[in-house]
Amino acid sequence: MSRKFLRSDTCRFLRIGKKRRKLQKWRRARGKSNKIRLGRVGCPLMPKVGFKTARKTAGKVQGLTPKLVHNMAELEKLTKNDIAILARIGARKKLELIKKADELKIKIMNLGGKGKK
Repeated sequence: MSRKFLRSDTCRFLRIGKKRRKLQKWRRARGKSNKIRLGRVGCPLMPKVGFKTARKTAGKVQGLTPKLVHNMAELEKLTKNDIAILARIGARKKLELIKKADELKIKIMNLGGKGKK
């Protein structure tokens, strides 16, 4: 997304996002005299059609297309323009996929903890 839209008053209250980025989500302004809804100068903007992400970059992660991988065959089909997301698989299979991905120089998106590079 090209721009971060925030709910009004996120900078005032902890319950809607002050110092808590996870809670900072867009909610449409509906109040009768809400400055964001009215589009007052100096107030945060509301999402509109013109703010849409470009079609070239939409759905991409780090400039690569994410693909869900369940097994070795699916991993080998990936190209250099793809990034792997490992599905819910066991630890043994996951380690095999990680080693194979290193050989093929394919990035894996959801390596938790110390496995990230």
